[in-house]
Amino acid sequence: MRVEKKAVKNLVFMRFNPGDDLLAAIKEGVEKNAIKNAVILSGVGSVISHSYHVVSSSVNPPKNEFIKGERPADIVNINGFVINGRIHAHIIFSDATVSYGGHLESGVEVLTFAILTMAEVDADFDQYDTVGKIEDLLPV
Repeated sequence: MRVEKKAVKNLVFMRFNPGDDLLAAIKEGVEKNAIKNAVILSGVGSVISHSYHVVSSSVNPPKNEFIKGERPADIVNINGFVINGRIHAHIIFSDATVSYGGHLESGVEVLTFAILTMAEVDADFDQYDTVGKIEDLLPV
């Protein structure tokens, strides 16, 4: 385990429009605003399609199953990290009967709007999402 305390530099709010590809739009917002490292705190909105992946094996490195489809749904939440400019976000969708989600992939089209809140920080999250013990990946 590794524990670090970091101050928040900026709170960043992004609002996405109907028809936007959610992941591409987040990437564009991060690039245009030179956000290197951030914590994705929350996200809400609605979509007409979904695209995500989930782990599908219990060994490291795990296999992934990719799920994609057309189905209107609400975004219940988005969270994750921006790691050296790279988006590592997870998303939860919900319709009238079920909630579902996983690691956000390209192909999620915004229906009405989507809003994302992130906290920009001076931290180096490099290797945080790499398989293995953090002690073996990063110097203490």
